[in-house]
Amino acid sequence: MQRIRMRFAKRGRLRFLSHRDVARSFERAVRRAGVPVAHSHGFSPHPRLSWIGAAPTGSASEAEYLEIGLTSPVDPAALVAALDAALPDGLDVLAAAVADGPSLADRIDASHWLLELPGVGPDALREALAALLAESSVVVERVTPSGRRQIDVRAALVRAEVIDDTVATPPSGGSPATPTDQTPNCAIMTAVVRQTTPAVRPDDVLGALDVVAGLRPPVPAKATRMAQGLLDHRGDLADPLGSDRVTTRA
Repeated sequence: MQRIRMRFAKRGRLRFLSHRDVARSFERAVRRAGVPVAHSHGFSPHPRLSWIGAAPTGSASEAEYLEIGLTSPVDPAALVAALDAALPDGLDVLAAAVADGPSLADRIDASHWLLELPGVGPDALREALAALLAESSVVVERVTPSGRRQIDVRAALVRAEVIDDTVATPPSGGSPATPTDQTPNCAIMTAVVRQTTPAVRPDDVLGALDVVAGLRPPVPAKATRMAQGLLDHRGDLADPLGSDRVTTRA
């Protein structure tokens, strides 16, 4: 009878949850909160929760999206409050809106990422990024369950830059990012990446920097997805939930 689209964050230690773990957490939260969720048919019915563009395991996110099918109308604000109270700390529901118009998949074709590289200076990162952007194609190799895949990172990279500020403001649909490491020896970059098949991940972008400039952070980088949405002509992202939404926390 009703479909609600939601944006939620994956923060802190919970960034190491797999997508399946996140899905299980939401399924438990739906039951715990008494949400009138619709179920699939068949021998083993499942709650109707639809996901789009899940962040890789190990990446934090301020812009994960799902759609919930309900058997009776629910106020989006009440649903947000109920689910947020039932979810573990680190999975935080940020916004919701009644589904209308094109599907979520039709409203998202790119992601905005913030990457922190401890142990790398801003000048070194700026030089490596300039080398990457100067190329027309930079291919990296990724091992997948179906075998090794060749991925052209440069073809999916819309724009990228090194930032000097300690707070980055993403396009619409995201929240301000506060890097966890604000020391001078922690370079910070942003990147807008098209969602291709296979998807280009933050690790692929770092791999491309290694290919073109030999840049390898001495410790693992931290990636946070700040926004998802449709690209416009300026390379910014439109909010998939539109203007009609409920926001509960920053």
